[in-house]
Amino acid sequence: MSRPLVVDSVAALRAQIRDWRRDGLSVAMVPTMGALHDGHISLVEIALEKADRCVVSIFVNPAQFAPSEDLDKYPRQLARDLDRLRQAGAQLAFTPDVTQMYPAGFATKISVGGPAAGLESDFRPTFFDGVATVVAKLFLQASPDCAVFGEKDYQQLCVVRQLCRDLDLAVEIIGAPTVRDAHGLAMSSRNAYLGEAELEVARQFNAILRRAAAALSAGTDEGSATAEAGRALVKAGFAKVDYVAARESLTLARWRHGRDGRLLAAAWLGKTRLIDNVEVPSV
Repeated sequence: MSRPLVVDSVAALRAQIRDWRRDGLSVAMVPTMGALHDGHISLVEIALEKADRCVVSIFVNPAQFAPSEDLDKYPRQLARDLDRLRQAGAQLAFTPDVTQMYPAGFATKISVGGPAAGLESDFRPTFFDGVATVVAKLFLQASPDCAVFGEKDYQQLCVVRQLCRDLDLAVEIIGAPTVRDAHGLAMSSRNAYLGEAELEVARQFNAILRRAAAALSAGTDEGSATAEAGRALVKAGFAKVDYVAARESLTLARWRHGRDGRLLAAAWLGKTRLIDNVEVPSV
């Protein structure tokens, strides 16, 4: 397969998409921050099933990092990313720099309520404003028919859906199943920070959450099930647990027994923060 066309300006992005539209082609988008792994590639594959053309944005968005977070050390490997996109069949890579996305004088942000409240927002209060703002810009720049987001960042997926509903953005949001390694660890660019011993601990994350989800489905009250999961994570070797919480699948409101739900968690290994989630089936 040929290497994707690479553009780094909004004007060039829109020009290419106009050409595709003139030819009657549909367009899917996969927003990323680069450091692409198999999880990202699965999103590209779904995008190419849903549309004639796929544009992948690669932009490490400073607006979603707090001053204390890992913006400067976040992995950047554009040449490798473009090779992976070539193999996956993506036709266009959009690689803007910060001045293209946030030019001098930029003064607007989008704040989403509803599913953005709590969980990640309790620990990263500026995160979803940064996500919502950059995603809205990407959708306005590219005007895709659909966009694919991974369920690994489940709260983010719910926030993007709320954003599109509330602002009447005509983009179908497609949630893609989490891609995991052979041990159940969710694929993440931040996994590259983990040493071998930390990886052994991280690979217990999903199994602990699945046991807690099964307990919830069987009737264990949320407080007991989530507290036990938190203790199990610490016993496994996680340094700190930010949260383990059950929420309703669509709204992220407080979960009630008998409703479809998600069990979401965030925990630390050394200086690396991992998130994961599992389904809580209704009974």
